[in-house]
Amino acid sequence: MRTLITICLFVVGLTVVAQEKKTAHIDILSSTVCDMCVETIQSNLIYEKGVKKVDVDLTTSTVHVEYDSKKNTPEGLRGALVKLGYSADGVPGDAKAFAKLPACCQKEGCGKLPEGGAH
Repeated sequence: MRTLITICLFVVGLTVVAQEKKTAHIDILSSTVCDMCVETIQSNLIYEKGVKKVDVDLTTSTVHVEYDSKKNTPEGLRGALVKLGYSADGVPGDAKAFAKLPACCQKEGCGKLPEGGAH
């Protein structure tokens, strides 16, 4: 009986360790500047495959994403941000998606790279 309990605890422990290793984090530099950027990005990126948590830091224009590395990649997440109309690590946002952003975002140029290129 003791052996059976030990084996069960070992299997449960391995399962927990395996699940923890799948979680990854990425910080993507973007050109976000307003609360509408935060709303748009957080409410859309959360539905990308494997994404567990999205936070946008306006002071650093950084999008923090926690995701399952077996279900998505950094490139996939950057691409999803670009498809929303926002820049991602030096890649400008998609022009058609940018045109659909709220008026305040278009005025501030949230999806465009700052003058002189990336941050």
